[in-house]
Amino acid sequence: MKTELLRFDGAVERDPAIDAWMKAHRGALGAIAQQWFALMRKCGDEVRELLHDGCPVACLGDAPFGYVNVFTSHVNVGFFHGNALPDPAGLLQGTGRFMRHVKLRPGTPANAAALSRLIDMAYSDIKARVENG
Repeated sequence: MKTELLRFDGAVERDPAIDAWMKAHRGALGAIAQQWFALMRKCGDEVRELLHDGCPVACLGDAPFGYVNVFTSHVNVGFFHGNALPDPAGLLQGTGRFMRHVKLRPGTPANAAALSRLIDMAYSDIKARVENG
């Protein structure tokens, strides 16, 4: 059974609202969010972005694959189809039907290589989903 893809209207190549969001989230938590969202932006030429539910979202066209969000003491790097991503490092958290996230805290080393792979896989996954209907 195929699942309908989530689509967002209004995704653009570079959303000034996201740059404003990043400026409003300074400090250690903001730096973490900015670092990982920058990596999502670099996934491919078709990456578009928008603010959704108050946080930066990276899309392939209009199909979201990742987001960042800042909380009081941590940052979530999330994936819209995280349940389908291989996660040998065991970084993903969450029990939702589709979404998963990685929780990052200042001063706590992140497994950068594994998280980078998750971002790349999330992009590849959404690309396959979009191309294969």
